Amino acid sequence: MIRLQQLSAHIGTEPLLSGLNLSLQAGRITALVGESGSGKSMTALAMLGLLPHGIRATGQVMLDGQDILRLSEARMCEIRGRRIGMIFQEPMTALNPLMTIGDQIAEPLRLHQKLSRAAALRLARDKLDRVGLPAPRFPLSLYPHELSGGQRQRVAIAMAIATRPDLLIADEPTTALDVTTQAQILNLLAGLVRQDGMALLLITHDLAVVSGVADEVAVMKSGRIVEQGPTRDIFQRQDHPYTRQLLDASRHSPPRPVAKTPGTRATLLQLHNVTREYRGRGRQQPLRAVDNVSLKMYRGESLGLVGESGCGKSTLTRAILGLDRLQGGRILLNGNVVNAATTGRNNHRTNMQVVFQDPFGSFDPRWRVERLIAEPFHLTGRPGDWRDRVAMALEQVDLSPSDARKHIHQFSGGQRQRIAIARALVTRPQLIILDEAVSALDVRVRARILDLLARLRTEHGLAYLFISHDLSVVRAITDRILVMRQGKIVEDGPADQVIEAPASAYTRQLVEAVPKLPVACQAG
Repeated sequence: MIRLQQLSAHIGTEPLLSGLNLSLQAGRITALVGESGSGKSMTALAMLGLLPHGIRATGQVMLDGQDILRLSEARMCEIRGRRIGMIFQEPMTALNPLMTIGDQIAEPLRLHQKLSRAAALRLARDKLDRVGLPAPRFPLSLYPHELSGGQRQRVAIAMAIATRPDLLIADEPTTALDVTTQAQILNLLAGLVRQDGMALLLITHDLAVVSGVADEVAVMKSGRIVEQGPTRDIFQRQDHPYTRQLLDASRHSPPRPVAKTPGTRATLLQLHNVTREYRGRGRQQPLRAVDNVSLKMYRGESLGLVGESGCGKSTLTRAILGLDRLQGGRILLNGNVVNAATTGRNNHRTNMQVVFQDPFGSFDPRWRVERLIAEPFHLTGRPGDWRDRVAMALEQVDLSPSDARKHIHQFSGGQRQRIAIARALVTRPQLIILDEAVSALDVRVRARILDLLARLRTEHGLAYLFISHDLSVVRAITDRILVMRQGKIVEDGPADQVIEAPASAYTRQLVEAVPKLPVACQAG
């Protein structure tokens, strides 16, 4: 058993965590929930002795009767990975792009168990098989970039469980995954907990996920645990108002925006038989990630694109943005070809901008916000009123023009995403591509961003290509949904129809895999 006793953290005199008390039992899953900035990830870092420089932890983290906060860094290095494993939210960031997946899983085994490379690789093969990445399809020689998001997360799990730790900390392990992959990962984690008898601390903002897998729940707000107890009790009876607020926000889908329907069905974006292939390794056949896709998107339309990890959504997005060369087909914006190899495509590119999932990762942290938002002007050169345009874009997303002088680390996650939207707006585009733009946000911040997007669409006649694994969000923000599988569009229809009466068996699987709150909780 691992116990937190009055765990606190301070930067100077400012409290970040205040008096946390929490017991993590072997063979049990404890969920730590709360909004962005509530202290969930800070708690995990404090437990591992990995707090940023200048932040001081007090209290106790008891492991086998020993307070590990008092151990030296050398002793903590022995505990991290061996006694406490960690799964991070974004495996592409956590994995080393220069190492094969086999060597990365073998590394903690060689470090903590002093195994030879050959012996460690044999165990690495066993761990990959256990997390659902069997040979020969997933050889140890693969690199992280050769895997989908869900597959990379399985590799991260294999690394974390390689030494059979007593505690596994999973920090938002399924946030960026589609619903079917999310269900598989959660079932995998639950099975590992039961089979190996480890304790699991699941950090998440998704209460529907929590209701399906957790044994206990602890609710955090402003660095404090405001409520905790068995999952069933928390969902049936919320003693703290903040818990009720979180559940209310999870229960209610964002309001369906009133679409500004164009007077004519003028085509904005058109794809004709688009094909994108990746070269195979050795004698392997090329992988056709996008297979002869054709579609139309109209001015002012909000179009959703959904599908499992690896289905080709991101590749199709890169092709539309002109970042990937095509092996076949054409992409037209306002009737002009904008394929990656097209000469002069930048003349049309200002009409199309993108908002990525992780704004912190897509911004240069050395630049001030003013320069970050003005970055798209490199396509056309800065206009004479570019500073006025930046100030106007900030005001459009409900931020202050004075924020232009700040750096991106000075903002919360929701504010960073508003800045990302401002950067997309600054060239006054007709189309904005939103690639998982709200998946990493907690439910209340997500609702505010979706309201903002709906308002901007109405005010400026924007068209959205909204890529997401969250079907409830896609239904709320889009007019029409495309479902993609194995590089092909397998369903296309009005949003309500696709969700309520899907035509394909694959779409039905996606809808059925969406985690749901307990009926008693939904009833309020």
